[in-house]
Order: sequence, then structure tokens, then C-alpha cells
Amino acid sequence: MEFIDFLGYGVSKISLGGIFVFLLLVTHITIISVTIFLHRCQAHRSISLNKYVSHFFRFWLWITTGMVTKQWAAIHRKHHAKCETSEDPHSPQVEGLAVVLWRGTELYRDAAKNTEICQKYGYGTPNDWLENNIYSKFVWHGVALMLIIDFILFGILGIAVWAIQMMWIPFLAAGVINGIGHYFGYRNFQTPDQSRNIFPIGVLIGGEELHNNHHSFATSPKLSIRWYEFDIGWFYIKILEFCGLAKTRNVPRRALYNPSKNSIDEDTVAAILASKYELFQKLHSAAKKIGAIYRKNCKKNSFGNSVELNKSAMEMRLANCLKEDFEKIWNERASSVDQVIEALNHWCVEAEKSGIKVLQDYSRKLHMLTLREFSYGSQNKSI
Repeated sequence: MEFIDFLGYGVSKISLGGIFVFLLLVTHITIISVTIFLHRCQAHRSISLNKYVSHFFRFWLWITTGMVTKQWAAIHRKHHAKCETSEDPHSPQVEGLAVVLWRGTELYRDAAKNTEICQKYGYGTPNDWLENNIYSKFVWHGVALMLIIDFILFGILGIAVWAIQMMWIPFLAAGVINGIGHYFGYRNFQTPDQSRNIFPIGVLIGGEELHNNHHSFATSPKLSIRWYEFDIGWFYIKILEFCGLAKTRNVPRRALYNPSKNSIDEDTVAAILASKYELFQKLHSAAKKIGAIYRKNCKKNSFGNSVELNKSAMEMRLANCLKEDFEKIWNERASSVDQVIEALNHWCVEAEKSGIKVLQDYSRKLHMLTLREFSYGSQNKSI
């Protein structure tokens, strides 16, 4: 009878509600291990962790995912380097959303088999005795250990608990973040890839929901940008930092508007580089508004021969040309700072001549951009 009870309930003998709470806890720890250790610490080096905290994450990921740190970091770094191209290990724009969402683990395994990826992109990851002789060598032994633990704790139900644990990262990280995170959602920044913020409250996937923010500032340990966004991974990092168990790199500086500044200079260039994708997004939104006015006029003037319609059509074309010209300035990698300043001044002159208010306002604000902290404090406004 005791053996039958053990098979049914395990040594814990807790209720289904208790098992549910256990699942929420252990899967959350796994998500946090991925976002803090694998992603922010190993792949992007945006934080450093106390060796005991680091080892806890490594051990936990070994028994709950079977992922190898070097492989994960290398694949993710290549994703950033080759994003949305045929060389991207998991782009829904290339492979299709359904493939990445439901077969993301297969794409990860295929990339992991490519030793060239690991050699080129897997630098700086753990290379100690434990990594080489345990974690990387006996990959499936860890998840087998987790199965034994779950079975001992919960009996037959432990197998279901284990199965959910094993599906958690493959679906949410390899599927949802890599798939939906490059397909649906809102964008704070006009990045050259198709990254999206899935949801502004990043709790379920450790803050990784804020994927467009991450692609804009890849080396930042903090993924939230707007006041209404919350990154629970950053919350845990600050707790670790307070306890002396983690150290973060500086969060990237944001550009500011300084009302007393009215020139395009080196400070302007530095400020734009710091918030380039945010400025791209603002210009993109301005061009969309002009396009919306044109479409509205098209509906009002179905014959297309009114002065108002022709004017809005001209403004739409001009706005799109100026948007492309502005982005082109930052794609010229060989340009010197002086050349960029000259190109920006020329662009601002053309924007002023356009007669389009939103572009004129944009041009004037470019002249006020700075990264420095001035004594006027509250007069400096974040872009």
C-alpha cells in the first residue's frame, strides 16, 4: 500500500494545487536563469555574477534544459550578427513564424551541431573542469536527474511535471521570443531587424518580452525603456547587485534635448548614435502620419485632381525621401564625424525647406540633442 501511495503521490504527498505552485516556481527559476545567466551575463557580457550564483544557474540549467552555455551564447550572438538573413539561426522572417514557434528547438539543435558557430561566437563562456567534464559532456544526464527528482517528489504525476519543465524553455524562449518577438508586437525603436516588444510587462518570460528594446541596446542589462514597461529580470539583477552578488555595466546613456543648444556638432553625433533607433522610429512615425493624411485626402477627393491632394502626395514623397536620406547618413560606415556633421546640416536645411511642420520640428530638435548633463536640470528633456 505504501508503494502504491508513493507511485501516486511521491514523498511530498502534496495536493494538485501544491504541485501547480511548485511548477510556477521552478519554471520561473529556469526563465530567470536563461535571461540573467545565459543571455545578459554570457551572451552579451552586460553583467558579471558572483561565482557561486553563476554556478547555481549553470547547474539549474543543466538539470532543467540540457542546454550548453557555449552553444546557447554562440547561437544568440550569431542571431544578432546575422539577424533576419538566411544565416540567422532562427528568423521567422526567413523560416516562417510557424516553424520558429513550434520547431524552435530543432533550429537550435541544428545550429548547435555547427562547430564553426561555436568556435566563432562562443568565446568567453565557462571553460572549467565542470563545464568540460560534466555539463557539456553529459548533457542529457542532467535532465534525467530532474526526472528522477520529480518522480520521487510527486510519483507518477512527477513525469507530467518534468515534461512541462522540459517544454517551458523550448516553447517560450526558442518559440515565442524568437518567433513572436520578431513578428507581432509594438516597436519603440526602428531597428534594421523586425524585433518587437511582445508585451510591456515582462514577467512570464523574465523581461525578454521587451525584445525590440533589447535589439536596440543589446549590451544593456536592462530591457525596459518606457515608464510603463517592467523587466522582472532587471529587478532580480538589482537585488543581486544590492547583495554584492552581481555587477552591471553602465546602462547606455540616452540622448537629451537641451533647449539652450542650437547647433549640429560632435555632441549631436554622439547623442544620435546613443539613441539612433529611437530617432529613426520618431522619423518613421512622422512619415507615417504624412502618409495617413495623404490617404485621407484620397478618400475625400476620389478624382485625385484637387490642389490639396497633389500637395499631400508631394509631401508624402518628400517625407519618405528625407527619412531614407537620414537613415542613409548612419549607414555610411566610412564617414568621419565632420562628414556626418556636414550631412546632418544639409539634411536639416532640406527639412526646413520642405515646409512640412513635423519635419521642421524634427530638424530643430536635432539641433538641441546632447548627451551631457547640464546645470539646467529639469530643462533637459529625454527624447
